[in-house]
Amino acid sequence: MIYPVFLYGSPILRKVASDVPEAFPGLDELIDNMFETMYHSEGLGLAAPQIGISLRIFVIDASPFAEDDPSLKDFRKVFINPRILSYEGEIKKYNEGCLSIPDIREDVDREEKILIRYCDQNFQYSEEYFDGVVARIIQHEYDHLEGRLFTDLISPLKKRLLKRKLTSISKGQVDVKYRVKKQ
Repeated sequence: MIYPVFLYGSPILRKVASDVPEAFPGLDELIDNMFETMYHSEGLGLAAPQIGISLRIFVIDASPFAEDDPSLKDFRKVFINPRILSYEGEIKKYNEGCLSIPDIREDVDREEKILIRYCDQNFQYSEEYFDGVVARIIQHEYDHLEGRLFTDLISPLKKRLLKRKLTSISKGQVDVKYRVKKQ
């Protein structure tokens, strides 16, 4: 099932998400639907709050970057109840976009390496370091679980310049090829 993506201005995008209980009914179906929604929307990641579910889960697929980094071929992962334990390395700028904020892209500063603790789809805990583009995608999706958006990380001047576009998005005035939901 393809979910509508909640747009900028939706209160759920500003809420800190709750942990997923281990006995969560329909978890496998939710994960499958999140991947389906992400692929349909042509995204690299999708967090549950973006589909109106305030739970600490996100999915990513970094395989589109395999041409530049062959280790990312078939890189597809589920993160349940994640906690970033450390941010490391140089801070780098990278141009980001978001399915919940269509047609806006801005340069965002993020650390190049993270250590994250999370559960997989079978509720097996792992601690792993990720770097490069994968670390960036994870940080972006993790921010959704914390009620943050990439526009919170840009300068106040740039945010002011985007005010009109952000207001239009919050009113549902977008032209995208995927289903969306405003507030």
